[in-house]
Amino acid sequence: MIKFKLGPESEYIELIKLLKVTNICMSGGEAKQFVNDGIVKLNGLVESRKRAKVRIGDKVEVLDNIIQVE
Repeated sequence: MIKFKLGPESEYIELIKLLKVTNICMSGGEAKQFVNDGIVKLNGLVESRKRAKVRIGDKVEVLDNIIQVE
């Protein structure tokens, strides 16, 4: 499990940005493709919005990785 700490001034992070900063994806294009292919889940549901707002307490699953946002 990867733990990602959201900055104190940030209310959320966009899904594709989270995939990049946690090194799940090497580029924004790759992150968008993962979302388009339906292999990214937000809180257990397949997420189709590339810029979905991921907030504290959310869990993102992609391939064999789980990202917990704190």
